[in-house]
Amino acid sequence: MNAIGVLAIAGMAVGTYLTRIGGYWLVSRFELTSRARAWLEYVPAAVLASLVVPELTTGGPEKLVAGMGVLFVSYRWGNILYSMLAGIGLVLVFRQLPFG
Repeated sequence: MNAIGVLAIAGMAVGTYLTRIGGYWLVSRFELTSRARAWLEYVPAAVLASLVVPELTTGGPEKLVAGMGVLFVSYRWGNILYSMLAGIGLVLVFRQLPFG
């Protein structure tokens, strides 16, 4: 990796950190209502869903089945590590099967 790549990565890391700390600083400046606080608690799940759902719906049958497997494991055991391992394992298994 050359110096420009290292600088680009460092710049993105600093930008990410400043964005996060800036958000915390901004929220700390205001008195949040219980409704606003409850709304903010759903933001991480909404961001995750906006990244995962398009991939699941356009990624082919193996990803859709893997997503359903992750939901099942997550609901049944409530462990994120088990859920991730189930999703990765299902994608790897289904990629080996011939579809169509």
